Amino acid sequence: MLNWLRQLAGALGLPGARPRAIPEALWQSTLQRTPFLARLPAPDRQALRLLVGYFLRSKEFSGANGLQVTDAMAVDIAAQACLPVLRLGLGWYDDFTGIVVHPGAMLARRQSIDPAGVVHHYQEALLGEAMQGGPVTLSWQDVAASGASAEQGHNVVIHEFVHKIDMRDGAADGCPPLPSRAAQARWRAVMQPAYDEFCERVAMAERFGAEPPWLDAYGATAPAEFFAVACEAYFVNRERFTQDFAALTSLFDQFFKTNQAFG
Repeated sequence: MLNWLRQLAGALGLPGARPRAIPEALWQSTLQRTPFLARLPAPDRQALRLLVGYFLRSKEFSGANGLQVTDAMAVDIAAQACLPVLRLGLGWYDDFTGIVVHPGAMLARRQSIDPAGVVHHYQEALLGEAMQGGPVTLSWQDVAASGASAEQGHNVVIHEFVHKIDMRDGAADGCPPLPSRAAQARWRAVMQPAYDEFCERVAMAERFGAEPPWLDAYGATAPAEFFAVACEAYFVNRERFTQDFAALTSLFDQFFKTNQAFG
């Protein structure tokens, strides 16, 4: 464990850099608000706290629409963002600095072109967004509900930061960067059937009134969204997620916890 902590000290590639100190009371209040973090084994909580200190040293938080980002808010976000890279390292987040926090859902301008070639402009309400090579935006209203929403497998912070992991090798496609084509093939051999089956269950629920799946139906919109939605549930409600996606739990364990199958 000590060797692991020493390795984390160089996770940002900044020799001699020190993590930002997190006061004990502030850290404990974060754990109280996010029970899925409090349930981590003690060594993992220790490592997470150190990683959060480095994360806070390297990122810049800003509030939108008059929102003031407090230390408690920043630590809450950082702790949840660091959970997926607890074993992978902060290098997976080195393509951006800014984290923009909105009071609630934000409206994004969108456009689409229909089959007749007509351009349609519209607004889409977003709880968060991860931009390729750019900042992450989050709805504080939804971040603040992370403790309660874990029962349903929801977590907006993990969702957006998993998109960042997915984007490391280009556009998000539901497969994170892996070292070889063989590793990518092994990944897709597990993910694709799970995604196809999930889409079928969502379609049956929406069209014929079948029982809806527990996992957020938004995951059926694209492989990248399925990966992000699945990771939300995997990290915050592993036991319930595994009931429906045991093969994905094993796959995610290999990637996020040991990385053994992809080396």
